[in-house]
Formats: sequence, C-alpha cells, structure tokens
Amino acid sequence: MAVSILKERWTSKLYETTIGTGDKAVKFGGDSTLPYLQFEGEIPNRPAVALEITDVEPTDWPDFLKAHWEGVLADPVAWAKQAAEYGADLIALRLDSAHPDKGNASAEDVAKTAKAVADATDLPLIVIGCGVEEKDGAIFPAVGEALAGKNALIGCATQENYNSIVAAAMVNGHNVIASSPLDINLCKQLNILMTEMNLPAERIVIDPLIGALGYGIEYAYSIMERSRLGALTGDKMLAMPVVCFVGQEAWKAKEAKDVESPEGQTWGEQGTRAILWEVMTSTTLLQAGGSLFVMRHPESLKKFKAHVEEISKSNA
Repeated sequence: MAVSILKERWTSKLYETTIGTGDKAVKFGGDSTLPYLQFEGEIPNRPAVALEITDVEPTDWPDFLKAHWEGVLADPVAWAKQAAEYGADLIALRLDSAHPDKGNASAEDVAKTAKAVADATDLPLIVIGCGVEEKDGAIFPAVGEALAGKNALIGCATQENYNSIVAAAMVNGHNVIASSPLDINLCKQLNILMTEMNLPAERIVIDPLIGALGYGIEYAYSIMERSRLGALTGDKMLAMPVVCFVGQEAWKAKEAKDVESPEGQTWGEQGTRAILWEVMTSTTLLQAGGSLFVMRHPESLKKFKAHVEEISKSNA
C-alpha cells in the first residue's frame, strides 16, 4: 500500500550571507526548510566552520587544547596560517588584548593586528571583540577601516554598542554579528534597530548565545529552533543565519578541561572526551539550525565536517 509522506509548506527562507571575497568567500544560510529535511525545501549551502585564534596567548584555555597550538599561541599571524592548514573555512580572531584586564590595547593596536591576520591568509575573517561592550564599540571603527574591502564579519553588536559597530560595517563593507541573551524578542528588536540604520538584513548574523552540551544547551536549542520556524513562516527579522561560538562554551565544561571528575572518578582519556564534547555540542546545534560554527580544536573541526558530509549524503 502506498504511503503518503506529509510535508510542511514553508512560505519563506533564510537570508544567504557571504563572508570574504574571491574564490575563498564563504556562503551560508539560504535554507528554505528545517535542518536536513531536503524533501521539504532547499539547503543550498553547508554550514561553515571557523577555527578561533586570539591576539594574545589565552590564559583560560585548558592545557590539552593549548598544547595542540604550541609555538603559535603568542603570534596571531602564525596561528592564523596554521589554522588555515587544518581545513577551516574561516579564521575567527578574538581581540582579547583590548579587554581592560588583559592589556587594554588601543583601537589602533588591535586594528593593526586584525589587518596583519587578514593579510596572512586568504580565508575570510571573523573579528570578535573583547566582550566589554563599551570597549568593543570604541575599537571597531578602526578595525573596520583596517579591513576595508575584506568583507569580514565583525561583532558582537549588542543593544548597548550596535551604533558604532553597524556604522563601521556599513562604511567599510562588512557584516555584523548581532548578539542577544537567549531571548527571541530581544533578538528581533536588535535586528530591527540595525536594519533601521540601513544595514541590509543579509549582512546580519544572529548570535543567540549558546551553552555547551550539559550546560544549558537546551535553552539555546529552543531559541534557535523558534527563530528558524519564525523565519520559514515569514518573519524577516528572524531570517538571519545563526553563528554558534561552540569553542568558548565547550572548553569551559569540566568534562572537557579536567583530567578527572571533581569526585575523583575516572572519566577516560581527556583528549577524546574533550574533543567529543565540542563535536557533540556542534552537531546538536546543527540540528537546531546553526549555520556558522566557531571551534577551537582542529580535530573537532575534522570530526564535525565528517558528520556534515555523512548527514548530507543520507538526506540527499
């Protein structure tokens, strides 16, 4: 007996965003269906994956993770070149040195670093601030100018500092990460404010804030899923692709950074466990609708890309 498969009829789709220029430019988004349900719509682009580097040697990364990048941690240019060799689609540069507690570097200094990294590799560049809203708003005009013509992705813009970051992006031809704290209404409101400055909606990437596996990931999943459903049913202020900063969350988990459990139990070999924590966080958020993933360990990137390849084949 023939079986009819019920299909949802979606009325809209995600915006498609392009980062970078030339042959190495990366496109993501554009989906007209829920993740990997190709029988209901189109998924024109695979998720993009970036490896994260910092402009000063990180002090909060676990030793196992830092050991893999030994020799380049204090040199962001060398670090970017090595990340490119591992198969990353993009380089994500975090400007930690601008943080008031980590050197309080000037806008001019971090702009020079960003330009040096951009010139060292032909991969598209994501530039992330230090996480202090006021300081990020102050440094991105200079950073945006230094990267003019690179079509970078800069952020994170919040309701407190979006004006200067959006202005820097518009003048210099960049895209912007819009960050809101696990609140779909605040997410929409920020996107509206940014588009009211005449920033095209397809140049906005949503950062809903995520949690790692076991650390609030279900909240991020539900927000991402709701935004995807809203986008597919016509809400243009939720139709931007989503970026997931997986590395910064997964490597804070005790299961990734600790050799043994706090109770002294044996959890197995740390390296395998830590990498899988990052991979499983990524694959979960992939199913929620993530389009751009920022990771920290090359082996995590390799395993995640293999998963994407396999799931793409099985759903073709």
